[in-house]
Amino acid sequence: MSKLGTLGARLHRGEIGYDFVKNRKIWYSVSILITILAIAGLAVRGLNMGIEFQGGAVFNTPKNTSVSVSQAEEYAEEASGHDAIVQKLGDGSLRIQVAGIDTGAANEIKNTLAGDLKIDSEQINAELVGPSWGEQIANKAWQGLGIFLVLVVIYLAIAFEWRMAVAAFVALIHDITITVGIYALVGFEVTPGTVIGLLTILGYSLYDTVVVFDSLKEQTKDLTKQTRWTYSDVANRSINSTLVRSINTTVVALLPVAGLLFIGGGVLGAGMLNDISLSLFVGLAAGAYSSIFIATPLVADLKELEPAMKALKKRVLAKRAQSAAQGGTEVHDEETYADEPEDDAAPAVVGPRNQPASRSRSRGRPSGKRR
Repeated sequence: MSKLGTLGARLHRGEIGYDFVKNRKIWYSVSILITILAIAGLAVRGLNMGIEFQGGAVFNTPKNTSVSVSQAEEYAEEASGHDAIVQKLGDGSLRIQVAGIDTGAANEIKNTLAGDLKIDSEQINAELVGPSWGEQIANKAWQGLGIFLVLVVIYLAIAFEWRMAVAAFVALIHDITITVGIYALVGFEVTPGTVIGLLTILGYSLYDTVVVFDSLKEQTKDLTKQTRWTYSDVANRSINSTLVRSINTTVVALLPVAGLLFIGGGVLGAGMLNDISLSLFVGLAAGAYSSIFIATPLVADLKELEPAMKALKKRVLAKRAQSAAQGGTEVHDEETYADEPEDDAAPAVVGPRNQPASRSRSRGRPSGKRR
């Protein structure tokens, strides 16, 4: 842990670092590939929408029902004439979900299931959702997501600038697409819990991005008054200075979510935990990735399209080329960059250098006595 703390301090001071911005084309390519796979999975398999969004019925059997999941699924499809999803819960009960059925036929399906499962129909708890109500829930979910994204863009444009707002918006769309694509590929059911998890991870993703943007905004004050660093250089330093912090917060957040997903959903069989924990787990990982590899490099690309930043980059590269031609001795400006280490910011010596008078100038010399 002490080594990790030392690493974080050295990254923050700029003593070491990895050039994330320089390799941004690699990160863009990886993100585009993952996004294409997610969209392809969404187009081929589609989302497994819960009855809350499309209407239907959910039948919960008593504890320790002896019928297997596959057999119960067959019974439910025969009784309803629709596809059914069956989950075995931790207490041994079954959750049978049938979407797209008329709520008026729910009692008949319930009685048929009770006969097939050899249990009393009164022991089966039925939850009915009308199709119109499910459509309203879906519309509200889309509206909530749209309002969230609009407010995020407005806030970032006011607090920082529009280029950072655009970059953060792209990163959020990246995270949403990947999370939804994973849901389509895995086949997990999309419920209101999924929407809650999705909105939660967007907040986490935005948090990491804003931390880097805040550091970048602070370090780029009066950037054009010096000729040592381009905007991309400072953006890279901002990523490195907040890297350990982002990793730590993401790992700490992922650990309990992993417990919900693999223990709560996988071992205990709690269906609602699956719905919310998968979106949290995938979204947290994607959000940490996008804040480092997508949002900040994209801001650097957008900023260096400005004439002032283009001119700065040209001056910096020309000065570095001149320094390389002179044997690597860089001549610094008298005004150095604010966050630059002092040992790197020492100005070059110009003109004669006055040597201090030595108090032991006659040490080791003859005393001057005449012989």
